[in-house]
Amino acid sequence: MSIKNDLFLKALRNETVERPPVWMMRQAGRYLPEFRALRDKYDFFTRCQTPELAAEITVQPIRIVKPDAAILFSDILVVPQAMGIEVLMKESVGPFLPNPIRTAQDVEQVRIPDIHESLGYVMDAIKLTKEMLNDEVPLIGFAGSPWTIFCYAVEGKGSKSFDTAKGFCFSQPEAAHALLQKITDTTIAYLKEKVKAGVNAVQVFDSWGGMLSPVDYQEFSWKYINQIVEALAPETHVIVFGKGCWFALNDMAQSKASALGVDWTCSARNARYLSGGKITLQGNFDPSRLLSPIPTIKKMVHQMIDEFGKDNYIVNLGHGILPNIPVDHAKAFIEAVKEYK
Repeated sequence: MSIKNDLFLKALRNETVERPPVWMMRQAGRYLPEFRALRDKYDFFTRCQTPELAAEITVQPIRIVKPDAAILFSDILVVPQAMGIEVLMKESVGPFLPNPIRTAQDVEQVRIPDIHESLGYVMDAIKLTKEMLNDEVPLIGFAGSPWTIFCYAVEGKGSKSFDTAKGFCFSQPEAAHALLQKITDTTIAYLKEKVKAGVNAVQVFDSWGGMLSPVDYQEFSWKYINQIVEALAPETHVIVFGKGCWFALNDMAQSKASALGVDWTCSARNARYLSGGKITLQGNFDPSRLLSPIPTIKKMVHQMIDEFGKDNYIVNLGHGILPNIPVDHAKAFIEAVKEYK
């Protein structure tokens, strides 16, 4: 079956388009009243682990704000969970891992899971979502980068600087690399199963890549992301999004990734220059900017498209949409792209 609106896939294939495709990171999120209604009824991991709920949440934004692609509702931390690392979601704290990994012995106890046994619910959610989408738009699957998962596993919670995680890398590099490799192997197997289950592309989120210096980024993050890209590129389109990782765009552009995500601190011109000008770029509207008046949003979106160019470009935010964004403003962001001439 071909997908009715395949603009997103065309952009990933570097084909010429009338207008660029658009979707938003965290588009299935708390800014939607329909999402909040389900959040009030079911806790976070129940929503991730119940295919009917995950599928419903995934398609909500497709009905309401109408982007050109859906992204499966899930979380990057289902991977460490499957590896036997306990992950809790605490209200207003976010992720909390009661037993962080701090020693080589801890690393040894982390297992590489059987994906079907531990993450089968994600594949069920994909199949159900594909049915509900009825080939209207493509479906994106995702995973966190090994470094970003490592940050949570070692730090035990979110952090502004992840000093404990970085300290572990620098004081116990062998153990750190062993853990990063286990996460990488699990993630490759996980994403391959997602592709089999029916996703049309995958995105790797390196949310905390920008915490590392360019040299350390190569050793502790990019090396592992690139293993994922190499393993998945023969099977699907891979998008790599490194928050704060403008310095790695050149290396990323030489990989087999189909597209690279850019955040709002890197201009379109710099992103095109650093990535060599050919690879598809995705981004990079500041999520807070969606609080601007609607006419301003539309004007800025058109400027952004002019700067990136309509081809080899996917319009997105520079990170996830914020919970306090009015739905009308999210709709205006999407509409501005659809109105682009």
